[in-house]
Amino acid sequence: MVYVVAVNYVKEGCLDEFLAIGRTLVEETNKNDAGCVSYGMYQDTQNPLVVTVLEQWESEEALQNHLNSRHFLDAIPKLHSLCDRPGSVSVYKKLF
Repeated sequence: MVYVVAVNYVKEGCLDEFLAIGRTLVEETNKNDAGCVSYGMYQDTQNPLVVTVLEQWESEEALQNHLNSRHFLDAIPKLHSLCDRPGSVSVYKKLF
């Protein structure tokens, strides 16, 4: 099992557009990507401009296929353009 935590820092005034693009990405991923166990977008309760994607994949291969999918490759540049600074992406494997 592979887990991904992707934190995004959305520009002031861009949240609605970011969430609209993000919703489409989440829906397409959950619908189309084999090996996707869970894929969702979450908003920080203290700062609504911090939006995190939490992902769970059956394997590294499933994650790599997602990273090469058309819906991911289309959405990511748009999402990044709506952020005011680089975010972070961390990948984890379950130990126990």
